[in-house]
Amino acid sequence: MAAAQDVHVRICAQEIIKYDLEIKALVQDIRDSPGPLNLLTEFNAKVKEMFHQLRLRIQDLEQMAKEQDKESEKQMLLAEVENHHKQMLSNQNAWRKANLACKLAIDNHEKDELLQSGDSSVRQRKMTKEGLVQTASSITESLMTISRMMSQQVQQSEESVQTLATSSRTVQETNEEFKNMTGTIQLGRKLITKYNRRELTDKLLIFLALALFLATVVYILKKRIFPFL
Repeated sequence: MAAAQDVHVRICAQEIIKYDLEIKALVQDIRDSPGPLNLLTEFNAKVKEMFHQLRLRIQDLEQMAKEQDKESEKQMLLAEVENHHKQMLSNQNAWRKANLACKLAIDNHEKDELLQSGDSSVRQRKMTKEGLVQTASSITESLMTISRMMSQQVQQSEESVQTLATSSRTVQETNEEFKNMTGTIQLGRKLITKYNRRELTDKLLIFLALALFLATVVYILKKRIFPFL
């Protein structure tokens, strides 16, 4: 049980130190901030939340100190709680001073802006005229660039048209060659067909001649070998 209490005490003490450091960092941010006012409001909201969490952790530590069995440990923790209270009050005073410094810086900045508004309007008009001259010059240069690009595009288009015309003539010549080749192929096909027909006729005549020859041979042999038939 005592070991568990020691763990809770250490965790609570670490959280108190963490919140204390975060508050100090935020106070320093407020002191260094030049504004604007809405940024200061955001910083203050964060600081208030950190102070709230810090108070809760200090109260928890005080309660755990009162629950200690040993009087020496109890007094030691209560002394630590008292130190944390003092440190929290010191942080609150630093927070107030940082807010005053930041608000003073914001006020001075606003005054400087009001004093410089007259001079800035003159500079702004001068810069506006210079900007118009630069804009006109830039537009002229852009138009010249566009004109050059259009000229190059027209030249490329003319070259493309010439290339297409050349390609068209090549296609026509190729088409004529294909037609000539087609005629030659058709003539060759006719000749092959005629040759095939003639070859078939020659084979048929050879077959008939061979059959007649064989019939004659058979007839002669029959008359000599079998004269009585």
